[in-house]
This record gives sequence, C-alpha cells and structure tokens, in this order.
Amino acid sequence: MSSDLSEKLKAHIVRELEISGGWLSFDRFMALALYQPGLGYYANDSVKFGSMPGSGSDFVTAPELSPWFGRTLGRQVAQALAATGCLEVWEFGAGSGALAQQILTQLDAMGHREVRYRIVDLSGTLRARQQQTLAAFGDRVEWIDRLPQRFEGVIVGNEVLDAMPVQLLQRRGSAWFERGVALAPPGQTSADSPAFVWQDRPTALRPPCEIEGPHDYLTEIHPQAEAFVRTLAERWTRGAAFFIDYGFPESEYYHPQRHMGTLICHRSHKTDHDPLTEVGLKDITAHVNFTGVALAAQDAGLPVLGYTSQGRFLINAGLIELAGEVPVAQRANLAKLVNEHEMGELFKVLAFAPAASAEGWIPLGFTAGDRSHTL
Repeated sequence: MSSDLSEKLKAHIVRELEISGGWLSFDRFMALALYQPGLGYYANDSVKFGSMPGSGSDFVTAPELSPWFGRTLGRQVAQALAATGCLEVWEFGAGSGALAQQILTQLDAMGHREVRYRIVDLSGTLRARQQQTLAAFGDRVEWIDRLPQRFEGVIVGNEVLDAMPVQLLQRRGSAWFERGVALAPPGQTSADSPAFVWQDRPTALRPPCEIEGPHDYLTEIHPQAEAFVRTLAERWTRGAAFFIDYGFPESEYYHPQRHMGTLICHRSHKTDHDPLTEVGLKDITAHVNFTGVALAAQDAGLPVLGYTSQGRFLINAGLIELAGEVPVAQRANLAKLVNEHEMGELFKVLAFAPAASAEGWIPLGFTAGDRSHTL
C-alpha cells in the first residue's frame, strides 16, 4: 500500500517536471512530497506521530513525549489570553491533537472554560484523529480550512515552521546555484518507478548574510515561513503568538562550518538526508532561521516578545511547579523536554504580537534567560 502511494506521488511529480521543463525548485518538490492532496506525507493516512517505533510512527514531538509540555504551555497561553483580552486559541499544524488536548486541559484546570480553540491544519487526514482526541471538548474546538481575513487570539505552533518548504542554495567556488530536482537520466530510472536527481541552476538568490570562506557550501533559505508571518500580520488584530521549533539564530544557521545545511528526513524514528527517495513516505524538514522569522515579524508590524530555549521557556512558565504532579515513571520524558543535550536547547521558542497587544506585559516564558539580543 505504501509503495503504491509513493509511486502515484512520483508519477504526479514527473508530470509536474514535464510541465515545468524538466526542473523543479526544491521548495516546490518539498511541497508536493509533503502536501499533495491524498498522496503527500502530511496528506496521506500513514501514522506519523508517536513515542515508539513499534507504533508505526516516524518521529516523536514534545506533546507525545510528555503531556506536561502542553500543560505548561497552557499556563503561558492563559497569561497571554488575559494580557491581550482574547478568548480564542489558534493552533497551526495540530498534529495528533495531543497539544490541543493538553492546553485545553490546563485552561480548564485554571478556570478558563470559556476559551474556544481553532485548529488550522493543511492535513485533512489528521483531522479525524484530532477530532477523536478532542471529542470531550465538544464544540469548543473548531477546524478552519483557511485563515479568515480578520481574526484575533493567542496563536501556538509546535514544529510548524520546520515543515514549510525551503529553497536550497549551493555555493561552488564563488558562484551560487539554486539546487532543484530533475528526473534521473535513462538507465537510472524507469517508467514503472521513476527516480529523481539533484540539478543545480545559476541563481541571483543569496543567503541573508555572507558566508565566510571559499569552500563549497549548501544551505537553505525560508521565503515561505517569512511569507506566512507576513500573512499573519495582515489579518491578525490582537493576541500573541508562540512558535516552538528546532533551529538557530542567523549567525549560527549560516555559520561557515554548517556547510551541508540542515535538511533532514524522518521515517520509523530514523533520520536520513535524502529527500528524493521514499517520496511521500517520510517527513522532510529544515531547521528554522529564527532571525529571519523575527525580522519578517518586526518588518510587518509584529514586535518580538521574546526568544529563548525550550528548556528555559518551560521552566519559566512553571514546569517545575507542575512536575510535582508527575508520576515517577514519566519523569525521564519530562527531563528530555528541558535537558540541554536533548530537546531543551535545540528547540527554541519565539513569540511576537500585534503592536497593540505587545505593551505592558512580559510572557511568563521569557521572564529569565531571554535571548532576543542574539537574533
């Protein structure tokens, strides 16, 4: 079944290649591989999220690792709702629905049963799983197919930005190329099972900063993530946003030693660096350039409220207080959320808000250890 699905997706990509003259930019290829209706990784019925390979899942996210991730984030959401005068939470890319369940559980425990929850997710196939997970909350939860022209509320997004398609840039010598995808030449492919290869084209595109040194260098740029933030700015009138993801500020992202980029694939809790194989059967992601996202927000009129590591954010937001309720058997997973050598340092939290909602308060998660100055 899975191989048949992959072959159908590959055939669709071949047709797109033919229409486009034999070459697709990588962001277009990544969009098809992840989101092509019914076939792409996030648009098909395969299991994606889970804590163990035996579940048939491909990777674990923080809400699957420990319910106290979302419960702690729920404390931050409650403060943000009160500070900005909102009664709605908007989650982008809700995955299995576990984070929504945890946030709503915490809001209810704090007496905020009037809060409504909106989910915006490109994956129609995940909606059924989310609806089952969130059934107890009834009509307080609503699924939105597209962003309205005007909305307000507290936004959350966990591992959303990393799944937005990226463009690949390759420097060889002093020349820059955009790395795209082409059909493998005869002898390396077949009509029954086409194969794809990398193909570079000269480009005027550049990373947002100079890369020191003469060595070959492969990296990503993130126009879609930045465009997403600008779209929010055009439509979002009040609230605060908290995006949690793995990534770096620009100075680390485009460090001369990071010469192979950050693109990575996930399947069955294993990673590889070849997105051109097993198309539609594995996740494709790139680390987030948080400086680029923060600048896009600020330039669009959304001041940055804070930026720090996930570990510091969760501790600031009250994880230690909540941890008193955690069963001993769950404490090892809890530690993974904050330990520097696990998720605590690699994952960061970036928050911003419309100008009218940004004054007069400091989000709980940034009361100590804010790193906004490093962006």
